[in-house]
Amino acid sequence: MDKVSELEAAILERASHLAEEYRQRAQRSRDSILGEAHDRLHLREEREVLIAKSKAERSYRRAVQANELKLRGQMDRLRWEMVQAVHQRLAERFSGFMEDRVRYLAFLKALLARSAAAMDAPALVVELNRRDHDELEPQWDAFAAVPGHDITLGPECRECLGGLLVRTPDNRSRVDNTFEGRQRRLEQPILQAIVERLLPQTPEDSFRASL
Repeated sequence: MDKVSELEAAILERASHLAEEYRQRAQRSRDSILGEAHDRLHLREEREVLIAKSKAERSYRRAVQANELKLRGQMDRLRWEMVQAVHQRLAERFSGFMEDRVRYLAFLKALLARSAAAMDAPALVVELNRRDHDELEPQWDAFAAVPGHDITLGPECRECLGGLLVRTPDNRSRVDNTFEGRQRRLEQPILQAIVERLLPQTPEDSFRASL
C-alpha cells in the first residue's frame, strides 16, 4: 500500500509538473500571440496614419493650389483695373493739358519736329484731330516750318484725343504720336510699374533675378 501511495504521489507530482509546464507554454504562446497582434495593430495604425497624412497633404496642396489660382485671378483683375484707371487718369490729364492751348500747341509743334526728325523723308503728311486741324489749318505753313521737310496738313481728320500722326505721302512709313499711339507704346511700362507696386520684389527675388 505504501508503494501504491508513493506511485500515486509520483504520478500526481509529474502531472502537476506537466500541467505547470503546459500552462507556462500556453502563457508564452498567449503572450507571443498578443505581442504579434499588438505589433500588427501598431503597424496597421501607422499605415492608416501615414495614409491619412498623405490624404491630408494632398487635400492641403489642392486647397493651396486652388487658393493660389483664385488669388492669381484676383491679382490679374486688380492689375487690369489699375491699368484701366491709369489710362483713364492719363486721358483726363491730357485733356486738361489740351485746354491750355498755348502750351499744348507748343508741345504739338515740338512733337512734330521730333517726329519729322525720326523719318528719313523730305515730304511728310500730318494728321490731326478735328479741333487741332481746324485751329491750325489757317496758320499751317508757319506752324509746320521744319527745316529739311515739306510738311503738309492731311485733308482728313483723325479720330484721336490729341497729338499727331506723321506719315509719308505713300503711307509706307509713319510715326504715331497721337495720344492713343503713345499710350499703346507706354502700356507695357505702365503694366510693369503697376506689377512692381502690387508685388514688390524681396531681396531674395532680386538675387534670383540677377542670377
